[in-house]
Amino acid sequence: MLRRKARHVEGVTEADDPLDAAQERRVRAVLALGGVPQSDLLDGVQQVRLRLLERAASGREAPRDVSAWAAVVASNLAMDWHRAKRRQERLGERLASLRQHEHPSGEDSSVLSLAVARGLDELPDALRQVLVLRFYADLPVRGIADELGIPEGTVKSRLHSAVRALRTRLHEDEVV
Repeated sequence: MLRRKARHVEGVTEADDPLDAAQERRVRAVLALGGVPQSDLLDGVQQVRLRLLERAASGREAPRDVSAWAAVVASNLAMDWHRAKRRQERLGERLASLRQHEHPSGEDSSVLSLAVARGLDELPDALRQVLVLRFYADLPVRGIADELGIPEGTVKSRLHSAVRALRTRLHEDEVV
């Protein structure tokens, strides 16, 4: 009889793992067939595992067929991955077109990009998060509120504070 070596992942041993090896292979296959790149498959499997553990922790009963449930979740994750990729591509296109119109000089654009990146790094996490979701991921205020589970007013307040802080930083650095 083979003994399974206990693997500890944040307090969860392999014996507690909600996905067995066959289910994990199925999840990987669904993700791969869904177009998720090889480099992101492990993250996808961990997301499925996390959702199953969260389901159990919330008191909901386990799915009747864990393998089928995990495959559906994996399929949804693959669709989410593609949506995020398309959003990133659209954002990149929008930023590129803005740079072409606003800053004909590549040097000016590089200086501004670097200053904005530094300014973002200095913002508190909560402010940086709403700023990135609003202006880089192009989510509306309501969408951000829904995603983060916070009121729309809080999103607006954080956006205002983040923009003000970033603007101040850019003026201090004499970038704008």
